[in-house]
Amino acid sequence: MPTSNNAASPPKMVAENVRAWFGKSLALKGVSLPVEAKHVTAVIGPSGCGKSTFVRCMNRMHEVVGGRVEGRILLDDKDIYDRDVDPVLVRRRVGMVFQKPNPFPTMTIAENVLAGLRLVGEKAERPAELVEKCLRAAALWDEVKDGLHRSGVSLSGGQQQRLCIARALALEPEVLLMDEPCSALDPIATARIEDLIQELRTRYTIVIVTHSMQQAARVSSRTAFFLMGELVEFGDTGQVFTSPRDSRTEDYITGKFG
Repeated sequence: MPTSNNAASPPKMVAENVRAWFGKSLALKGVSLPVEAKHVTAVIGPSGCGKSTFVRCMNRMHEVVGGRVEGRILLDDKDIYDRDVDPVLVRRRVGMVFQKPNPFPTMTIAENVLAGLRLVGEKAERPAELVEKCLRAAALWDEVKDGLHRSGVSLSGGQQQRLCIARALALEPEVLLMDEPCSALDPIATARIEDLIQELRTRYTIVIVTHSMQQAARVSSRTAFFLMGELVEFGDTGQVFTSPRDSRTEDYITGKFG
C-alpha cells in the first residue's frame, strides 16, 4: 500500500457536513472528509452508496446534473460553493476522469488533448508541445506519436482512458478526480492506469472511486468507506483494510455484503 513523505501537509480539500440531493432523494448525509495534498484517496462502498455523488460535488459537477448541495467543500481554504466562485474555474482546478472513456469522436488524438482548453475559451501557446507533454504524462505518447491525426475513438479502451487523462491534465489541474476509471477495462489496461496513478500522485492530489478493494489497496494511501450516503470510516488504507474500526467496514471488506 502506497505511503507518502508529506503526511504532515495540510489538506488540499476538505468536505464539511456535505449533504446532496437528487430531487427529493438524499444521496449524501452529512459527509466530512479531508483530502490530503499529493495523496491518493480511494472511495469505496457498494453501488448506490454515494461515492460518485461525492466526487461530483468536489468539482461542482453535481449541480450540472440537477442536484443540490449543502455544506462546505474547501479548496485551499476557500469554499468552492461560495457565490463569488466561478464553477468553471473550479472544474479547471479540480479535473475529472469518468468511468467510461469519452474522447470526442469527431476530433483527432491531438485535438482531444486540447479540447478542454477550448471549452474554457483558451488556446495553448505551443499546442504541439502541450499535446506531447500531456500524452507523455498520461503514458500514451510512445503509442500514438506517429498517429496524432487519427480519431480518438480509434484507440483501444485503455488508450482512450489515458487520452481522457491527458485531456484533463492539459488544464493543469491541482486535483484529479477519477470515477471508476478502470471499470470498463481489461486487466492489462487496468494495470497501466494504476501504474499511471502512481506516477501522477507525486504531482497531483488524486481521489479515485473504485468498486475494487484490491485496486484501492494497491494505489491509495487513504481510504474512505461509504454506505447508504454516509461516511462510515476513513483512515490510512492499511488500517481500514486490516483493522477497521467499524463492523460495517469489516463486513464489506470480508464480502458479507456489497
